[in-house]
Amino acid sequence: MEWLTSLAPVFSPLFGMTGVLGGAWLVYRGTKRKTETDAQAAEASTFVASVQTVTAGFAQLLEQQRATNAQTLERVTTLENRVERLEEEQRQWRRWKSAAVEYIHQLRAMLAKLYTGPPPAPPREIAEDLVDGPDG
Repeated sequence: MEWLTSLAPVFSPLFGMTGVLGGAWLVYRGTKRKTETDAQAAEASTFVASVQTVTAGFAQLLEQQRATNAQTLERVTTLENRVERLEEEQRQWRRWKSAAVEYIHQLRAMLAKLYTGPPPAPPREIAEDLVDGPDG
């Protein structure tokens, strides 16, 4: 799906251009049928007006696509920044958890040397993290 969104800036102008050219052809065809009964001068002025209308529409469509592409690029950049920040926070939490578990293992080992009875049971929330320890 990511490859499809990355090709959006390429496909959107092509589809827009195809639509505009198809619309221009339909306008031309309709204009041609209508003006066959009219004089040659009326046909030329109508065709010129149609071409000007299509040209103006095409320019407006291009501006809309540029604005949409810029907005999409801005959103993607914002999302990438958020993902990078969340990944860094996740790495920090993992480092903190690892250090905390190691510290708890060291404290339990010290306590086992000082205290002759069995060590107290760890809280339920961290018990599974402490099972893999050196004295667990």
